[in-house]
Amino acid sequence: MSVEKILGEWKKKIYKPIYWLEGEEDYYIDQLVDYAEAHILTESEASFNLTIFYGRDAAWADIINACRKYPMFSDKQVVILKEAQQLREMDKLEAYFNLPLSSTIFIVAYKEKKLDARTKFAKLVKERAEFLSTKKIYDSALPEWVNTYVTRLEYTISPKATMLLVDHIGNDLARIENEIQKILINLKTRKTITEEDVENFVGISKDFNIFELQSAVAAKDLVKAVRVIRYFGDNPKAAPIQLVLPSLYAFFSKVFMIFGASGPEDAIARQIGVNGFFFKNYSQASHTYGYEGVEKVLLLLHQYNLRSIGINATRIEDEALLKEMVVKMMM
Repeated sequence: MSVEKILGEWKKKIYKPIYWLEGEEDYYIDQLVDYAEAHILTESEASFNLTIFYGRDAAWADIINACRKYPMFSDKQVVILKEAQQLREMDKLEAYFNLPLSSTIFIVAYKEKKLDARTKFAKLVKERAEFLSTKKIYDSALPEWVNTYVTRLEYTISPKATMLLVDHIGNDLARIENEIQKILINLKTRKTITEEDVENFVGISKDFNIFELQSAVAAKDLVKAVRVIRYFGDNPKAAPIQLVLPSLYAFFSKVFMIFGASGPEDAIARQIGVNGFFFKNYSQASHTYGYEGVEKVLLLLHQYNLRSIGINATRIEDEALLKEMVVKMMM
């Protein structure tokens, strides 16, 4: 099942006895668990009929006993097992999965990984429970996710504001959502999020950020690149090197893909997985560096990534390391 389908059924008060939520993307699991905890039962019902366990501290027998209780002053109870991946002897829940109580809504949040599909218990879970498996969305899909989320709230967001958020925060949907909500609170009557809003309310400089560094490197603008890197050095939390290097690598990996793509610009943009609004940056880099130049940049990024974690290198300040790298890129 999908998150949307499960939430849709819950809002219509359609419930199944067992829900198994697993996978690498915590955001969607938390979304369902938070809703179940706050909305399936009324406040008065929850005081008697909401039970929450944490895998690290829970015993499988206590969980089964809680699930087999009958609700008080309600026609249903909710039992939630959070951090289920830490529960010892998980397969002991098999007895309850084989014979669940119809008045119990049992929700299992098995985060960060998935059950081994080859095991007997995993097969039983898929057979008996409403099953949701989540995975991290690709970094290239983050801008679309941001736009879809903002649109669903009946707002719009500028392309540059989107990229500022995505490049700064990375693949953390919960944090992106929190930052967008922070911005919306401050918009008042406006309905569009701009890069100035991101700068003012999230604390990301619209002039000194990873996106601007990418643009400077793409254009071989050494003066601008060094200025941005110097800002990073003075503000280490703005863009740590562990965030800068993967972002540049992702950028130039897409630039490298251009050499194997064909068709008009919009078609190539789709092929390499970038927003058409920003394709000119990728196209400019492909022309400025050429095939061999982009290949060289990717090799340098790999080498400096190793150096940044102390492999084959003595310790050097991140700012100096980035400056040295971009100079070699543009030579």
